Amino acid sequence: MPPLSPLTPSSSPSSRASVAAALRAAGCVFAEDEAELLLAAIRTPDELAALVDRRIAGEPLELVLGWAEFRGLRIAVEPGVFVPRRRTEFLVEQALAHVPGAGVVVDLCCGSGAVGAALAAALGSVELHAADIDPAAVRCARRNILGAGGHMHTGDLFEALPGDLRGRVDILAANVPYVPTDEIGLLPAEARDHEPLVALDGGPDGLDLLRRVTSEAPGWLAPGGCLLIETSERQAPAAVEAFTRAGLRTRPAVSEEGYAHVVIGTKS
Repeated sequence: MPPLSPLTPSSSPSSRASVAAALRAAGCVFAEDEAELLLAAIRTPDELAALVDRRIAGEPLELVLGWAEFRGLRIAVEPGVFVPRRRTEFLVEQALAHVPGAGVVVDLCCGSGAVGAALAAALGSVELHAADIDPAAVRCARRNILGAGGHMHTGDLFEALPGDLRGRVDILAANVPYVPTDEIGLLPAEARDHEPLVALDGGPDGLDLLRRVTSEAPGWLAPGGCLLIETSERQAPAAVEAFTRAGLRTRPAVSEEGYAHVVIGTKS
């Protein structure tokens, strides 16, 4: 998206049509919808001009607004934090379908905490834990999971979790980074320029973190508990192999409509 900005505080638009026109000129595909959201977020024309300028400069809409919609929830997001993708809602749906009575949930590599917050909202009374290695993500996720009575942890994968969770986790959702290192440069600028590398880079084939999680997950899962990880269509066969090698009963799940691929492993 080109960094042009036809709007200034002195010429701030006051109508949905004029905001949409400015966004469309900058390359925003859903300009009308975005204009409506931006207008709903401001109190003054100056505020509107500032938000539109940020969006035209290429900042993701969710970061401009300060929130992202995820399974009907408003998830707080901040600059420097991975923006939850709508396709990841499929991971949540699969978790709920496989363990509808889950009592203990872990959101590993949680980013904003969207997955954990959505699972807690659907399950009701649940013991929720979320963890991430990135302090910015931890700060942001805390805002989203504390309302659900969740516990926030900082650290590298399972090292962040309290030991008394071993063998008790019913749903272990790990939305690990899975973009191959050499393909980071091919990502849209909104992700490449505004989201942390640690939340995108999955190593040479994109599966480094997935393999680490699957190798340790069985020791944390309760009997019948599930590990769920999002991946790509191309990576799914290798991901399934990693799950199976860890001793989990494994199956891939695909949402053609949502362009989502999730691998699910159940502990016997």
